Amino acid sequence: MKRILIMAVALACFSGLLAQQKETNSKTDSGLRMETEYASEIEEVSDLLSFEGIDYMKLKFSGEQLKGKSYKLTVKEIWDGKIVSDTTVIDSRSIGVKQFETLSDTVFKMKVISKHTEDNQLKMTFKFPRFRVNKTYEAIDSENYSLRNLADESNLEISYNKSFYLLAYILPYEREDGILSWCDVGTSGKDIENWGEKFGIKHYLLFEMIFE
Repeated sequence: MKRILIMAVALACFSGLLAQQKETNSKTDSGLRMETEYASEIEEVSDLLSFEGIDYMKLKFSGEQLKGKSYKLTVKEIWDGKIVSDTTVIDSRSIGVKQFETLSDTVFKMKVISKHTEDNQLKMTFKFPRFRVNKTYEAIDSENYSLRNLADESNLEISYNKSFYLLAYILPYEREDGILSWCDVGTSGKDIENWGEKFGIKHYLLFEMIFE
């Protein structure tokens, strides 16, 4: 019965994410917009992704001021409530190809594909229109990691010229009744860097984005 309840909570949360497909983030005063698609609209593909434990997310940013901006994605690795590293995933100005350093359009698309591997690594691919970045991060022995879009899930503000929280790769919060919940964490929206202490989460990754 406990296992069924855990699955029910996870499914309810996942259903909420699916309901946000193609929904524009509205908490912004800058004109920057974001749309998110989760998994796949093709049922069989979504089933396979779920079976293999793969998170698949499409992000689309749009705004008149995007054209000419550079972009940077960074990640903080948080263990036992402490930030142990803060590194760059991609900095467009450091790519080394002039045409990729800044955006040439008012629309910017990226995909994120992630999976917890058998050797306890979080394997991630960040796919951009003409190139991709592959990263791996240390993880604990758990298949309960979940990639979340914080800006959507917690309705966080996104804007130009300052960093904003975008993604988190998290473990669930275990409630007093033993039920595991990712939504309790992903929707809390505040004091994100202290989730480890607040929710008793051993490890998670926190991604920040900036267009400038």
